[in-house]
Amino acid sequence: MMEWNHRRPRIRKRSSQRLHRLRQSHRLPQSSSTATASAPISDLTTPPAPPIALTPLVACDPSTEAETLWHIALHVPELRRWIVANPSADAPILEFISQAGGPGVRQSLEILLESLEDE
Repeated sequence: MMEWNHRRPRIRKRSSQRLHRLRQSHRLPQSSSTATASAPISDLTTPPAPPIALTPLVACDPSTEAETLWHIALHVPELRRWIVANPSADAPILEFISQAGGPGVRQSLEILLESLEDE
């Protein structure tokens, strides 16, 4: 009768050693019992909130977050001209839009610069 060796496979040992080395070199966070777990979802039947629809109104709205404006500037060229009309758009995003261009961007920047000269 053959006797079975009940040792763990080498692969598992190697992977746990690798994880240990990563934790020691601070490239992987330490797992601790005091770490907070993510909050459980209370109602699994409720759908998540729909994503924001990117429209000219969102691009012009001063209350739109800078992160959203940057997303529009990077990924939705047809809405870039509307960001120029947003009073909360800062210089870096306007510079990016002027360099990236897009439909109507040149005209909207000209209008913005003319309005600044009039003041």
